[in-house]
Amino acid sequence: MPTKSSNLADLLAARGVRLPQPETVFIGAEVSPDRIAPGVTIHPGCRLTGSSTSIGPDCELGAEAPVTVADCQLGARVSLKGGCFHEATFLNGTELAAGAHVRSGTLLEEEARSGHTVGLKQTILFPYVVLGSLINFCDCLLAGGTSRQNHSEVGSGYVHFNYTPHQDKATASLIGDVPHGVMLASPPIFLGGQGGLVGPTRLTYGAVVPAGTILRKDILSPGLYSPRTAPAAASANPSPGAAYRTGAYRSIQRLIVNNMVYIGNINALRAWYRYVRQPMLKADKFQEACLAGAVARLTSVCQERIKRLEELAEKMPASLDLARAAGHDLEAKFYRQQRSLIERWPMLRETLENLGQAQGSARERDILLEALARQSAGGRYLETVKALAPPARAAGTAWLQSLVDAATNLWHG
Repeated sequence: MPTKSSNLADLLAARGVRLPQPETVFIGAEVSPDRIAPGVTIHPGCRLTGSSTSIGPDCELGAEAPVTVADCQLGARVSLKGGCFHEATFLNGTELAAGAHVRSGTLLEEEARSGHTVGLKQTILFPYVVLGSLINFCDCLLAGGTSRQNHSEVGSGYVHFNYTPHQDKATASLIGDVPHGVMLASPPIFLGGQGGLVGPTRLTYGAVVPAGTILRKDILSPGLYSPRTAPAAASANPSPGAAYRTGAYRSIQRLIVNNMVYIGNINALRAWYRYVRQPMLKADKFQEACLAGAVARLTSVCQERIKRLEELAEKMPASLDLARAAGHDLEAKFYRQQRSLIERWPMLRETLENLGQAQGSARERDILLEALARQSAGGRYLETVKALAPPARAAGTAWLQSLVDAATNLWHG
């Protein structure tokens, strides 16, 4: 007796979806055939589940290995060549090779690509970004570059370290930023292969990190980073066998600042989607599904970052107790930072949760929107943004930066 999955496969084939071996493809009963566009190719061994799954025109699933797609949204010409994808959104022209493990909160914008065996979670890649192979790159935002020939890149064998010995994950790293990155006019960022980034870290556009480098500091000026010039820090790099008290924090100033900057950037990106992206993601129901998916991903990222900050705040009383139990007090500034987080967290959490209501600098926003309304790129996102005149681009950056500042100004240590 034919199964529900086989019936769906037959229905998709009748609508112009290419299934070379339909009997090997599993399609959950909750998947709507109308959300899979004619011209999509689904190779043998693939599994599609989730009522919010949407696959746009000319996408290809499983070209190198079976693919599992669950509650994902794909724009046009997306190629997922092999792996598992869950609650992620892929805009036009994105491509991931076999072995990918992409989890919730991930958003890949136009023409972002990766090699084989890449793990992503709560990850945002801006247009043109390229990841090599054998990479774990969770809890990051990476922007930079102007085209497929001039793009930010992460070399093969790279890791973003997002879990600390104190057992916290308030560690998201901002590589580039939103106010400049969305304008598609910033220099690329290069992270050399066989290296790593210890979150939470910030890097500016034009930063170049050599292969084999483990980066533990912010790079806020463009140019080549030389590990040999990094100051030695005995407390941060204890000699083998040195005592280490898990849960005993010292300075948390940089940690909190970088988290606030990250949340502010995600909120700015949400506003960008609301005001700029939304009118351009209306071409068809598949683009509309991508818009809804992207907004859901960004909301998820904001919630995750607030959750991780709350977990950090909850560790502060124990951190202070550990200092007292050791028979000495923290330096005054470290004590003030931790005590401030304890006392101010309820107010901070409420404010962060309501950041989506912030308008930012409406004057600069309207200058940008008026310029966009005069563009004639046929609603094509990349071409429209690249065609913006410098004054409109500067106004848009100022507007988005005001939204970032609304978060970063909440913390003064």
